[in-house]
Amino acid sequence: MTIREFTLPDVGEGLTEAEIVSWRVQPGDTVAVNQVICEIETAKAAVELPSPWEGTVGKLLVEPGVTVEVGTPIITIDTGGGAAAQADDEAVPNLVGYGPRQGTATRRRRKGAAPPPQHDGRPQPAPTQLAPPAEPAPEPVGAVPLAKPPVRKLAKDLGVDLRTVRGTGEGGVITRADVEAAAAAARGAAAPAASAGGVRREPIRGVRKATAAAVTSSAFTAPHVTEFLAVDVTATMELRDRLRATREYADVKLTPLAFVAKAVCLAAKRTPEVNASWDEAAGEIVYYDRVHLGIAAATPRGLIVPKIRDADTLSLRELAVALNELTETARAGRTPPTDLVGGTFTITNVGVFGVDTGTPILNPGESAILAVGAIKPSPWVVDGELAVRTVCQLALSFDHRLVDGEQGSRFLADVGALLTDPGLALTW
Repeated sequence: MTIREFTLPDVGEGLTEAEIVSWRVQPGDTVAVNQVICEIETAKAAVELPSPWEGTVGKLLVEPGVTVEVGTPIITIDTGGGAAAQADDEAVPNLVGYGPRQGTATRRRRKGAAPPPQHDGRPQPAPTQLAPPAEPAPEPVGAVPLAKPPVRKLAKDLGVDLRTVRGTGEGGVITRADVEAAAAAARGAAAPAASAGGVRREPIRGVRKATAAAVTSSAFTAPHVTEFLAVDVTATMELRDRLRATREYADVKLTPLAFVAKAVCLAAKRTPEVNASWDEAAGEIVYYDRVHLGIAAATPRGLIVPKIRDADTLSLRELAVALNELTETARAGRTPPTDLVGGTFTITNVGVFGVDTGTPILNPGESAILAVGAIKPSPWVVDGELAVRTVCQLALSFDHRLVDGEQGSRFLADVGALLTDPGLALTW
């Protein structure tokens, strides 16, 4: 018998920790190589982890809902064999590749729970190794209390930390009644402070935590300028209807966003400053030959921005297919971390929520972002006469360090012109 410990791997982009969302296996189950054993959530996306070995599941070392650092053992697997197999243990490749690091497990903060102890009095983000304390260490987190899975779920739903509950069941097992009593006591204690109404607290983690850090950094680093343009997109919508009736587009979900994406790629060639980034450390502006187009997507876990690589090389049909695949993958929570980095320009479609316009914040490292508003009938002057046309509002935010007003205005006008008259694309 050879027991091997599988440690949390670095699933890409230097992430230091992840939360165990759910286990797909239980002790005693037989697993095969590359069989999914659990789902984790990083600061960027949900990821399924496959088993690197074939064997029998021994112990699940981390409970769902617990955040652990890269390098922390999370499961043991009996791979069978003897000394020879054990000697080969070091030769088994990791999933992504990561160096051995001493990990720690951090349970989510529950309602009323104190923050985790700090060793120097300051916040310490995801330390990879804890130095030996010069004085007696804070009291460690105790063993996981005894409770059945349904009781654990109830405690999680009610925000009760099982470590604070005294079990009244046989052998000290925590029962449903124990959890409900603890929750009632907590509500009673909080009542004076919440007399104006109830409150609900959620830990800031995962995608929401990463989004908050990104937009805060962007908003206070890059000087934003936002310009607006109302566009008559009647001709573009008519073109979409004609294309939908053709055999080439019969099986393609052709949305207005595909036309916007194509217009952005064409206009960026005429104004390369919007497809660039400001490298403060090097004192350089980096211009990109290809457009790696980010599409802001709202998901159950929060806002993410997956990328369409080399979008400027794709046809309108290829862009439509890529957008559909990107959206479905994002909504299912299966966007890989590698698809969330390395963008050069972003589009956010606020129009799907019925919103006319907004002032979007730049994705960190990018010089421009375009917000697309709702497409709807509006009064419009055509050849001196008032008419009802299909109109859309565009809002472009750009980094004024490398994009001047002239350049930003020219790019926005080019996108608007292409959406007003798609035939212009043949002349560029």
